Amino acid sequence: MEHQAGARGGRDLSRRTVAQRLDIPLEMARHHGIPPFWSADQLAAFLTDPPAWYVQSRANRTGKRPVWVELRCTICGTSETLRPKKWWPEFSMVSCSWHGADELPPVPEGARRREVDGIGAFVGIVDEPTS
Repeated sequence: MEHQAGARGGRDLSRRTVAQRLDIPLEMARHHGIPPFWSADQLAAFLTDPPAWYVQSRANRTGKRPVWVELRCTICGTSETLRPKKWWPEFSMVSCSWHGADELPPVPEGARRREVDGIGAFVGIVDEPTS
């Protein structure tokens, strides 16, 4: 979400957008005092001369799991950026929660399909081999 800035006339970036661009959890952004809105210039200045906590955070990244993922509906293309959860299985696809199962591509031969609710505004679809 972005909102119109007052006197500057530019667009400010929400804390969530800044966290996504920095590839850090939203909780970390709050903890380290990133305000609710930042200008693009403030973000650029931060990246030019990052504080020690951010440098250390980047150094500690193992790369095993992404901090943010973009999910895109297989049916209509709607997308949402979310923090992946440890309990999420490997999705074959995702669809908006308002789409019906009849709108999805057919289940591959030799597979069974299950749905996982609670993935933001999406339903995760997992096609698993039957054998």
